[in-house]
Amino acid sequence: MTKILDVQHLKINFATFAGQVQAIRDVSFHLNQGETLAIVGESGSGKSVTVRSIMGLLANNAQVKAGQINFKNHDLLKMNARDLEKIRGNEIAMIFQDPMTSLDPTMPIGKQVAEPLLIHGKATKKAALHRAEEVLELVGINNAKNRLKDYPHQFSGGQRQRIVIAMAIVNNPEILIADEPTTALDVTIQAQILELLKELQQKIKTSIIFITHDLGVVAGIADRVAVMYAGKIVEFGTVDEIFYDPKHPYTWGLLNAMPTLKTDSERLYAIPGTPPNLLNPPQGDAFAPRNPYAMVIDYQAMPPFFKVTDTHYAATWLLHPDAPQVTPPLAIQKREAEYQILLHQHQTLAQRSNVNDHE
Repeated sequence: MTKILDVQHLKINFATFAGQVQAIRDVSFHLNQGETLAIVGESGSGKSVTVRSIMGLLANNAQVKAGQINFKNHDLLKMNARDLEKIRGNEIAMIFQDPMTSLDPTMPIGKQVAEPLLIHGKATKKAALHRAEEVLELVGINNAKNRLKDYPHQFSGGQRQRIVIAMAIVNNPEILIADEPTTALDVTIQAQILELLKELQQKIKTSIIFITHDLGVVAGIADRVAVMYAGKIVEFGTVDEIFYDPKHPYTWGLLNAMPTLKTDSERLYAIPGTPPNLLNPPQGDAFAPRNPYAMVIDYQAMPPFFKVTDTHYAATWLLHPDAPQVTPPLAIQKREAEYQILLHQHQTLAQRSNVNDHE
């Protein structure tokens, strides 16, 4: 497959009064044309910082220490602000987590959806509003023509997220970044938004980077998955490989913490401990203090990536030829059946009814 985006050895620090926080520590991944790549991990693992660096939307105290972000033979990190503005919202667009922070409460939604077209000089005001109407219909806003002059507060949460998606796709971007776009929505609307993203990907031929802390969300939408922990990618592979044959203990923990229809306990599993302080990252595997399978070497040296298949790699010393054989937790061994349940959940909820029937 053809790579449309290639991130290599990205390192990003944040300057604070306490010192340099090493938020992103040598992250590399790529995105293929037409695919959905999910980046998953706990809050604070570096997911959002990584994708915001692609958009050039880092905070003022962020410092890119090393790396490349290659898009169409250009390193986005080396672009000046004017050239980057030509790409942002045009060729690469982003959907944010909370639609109310993305929408201007004082501006009609028609003007907000049309604005990216006007900023990038792609249409006249009249043509831009017509395109806004088309895109709003595309994302499932009924009677869009008569709602162009409505304000954000006149729409429900699910409808507002659809409007934000419309703003992101109005220019037919080649890459769409979705930063936890369903976190604030109930489970039925969440499933419908995920189904909408899948449909839009086929219709506008875009590639998607999907950010989430919930592995269950990616079951029905992703082609490949990258698992992040403490500013590093610790495992990546196809969605089937991550669900059926995970290799990193952190991935095991995320899967164990994921509820399914078969969850019969009143208490959900939680990974013990907390992520490390990235002011002073540990010398070895950052997950070692929380890893019940940790060995002495985990505290001494950071593990390299070990190859599982041509598409599946994991950074854990458990894959070293000299490591003891460790059997994954029983819950992980049963994951295949639960994965099929998750897929069924997504399909059933998405098809249950149109989003407007629930709002």
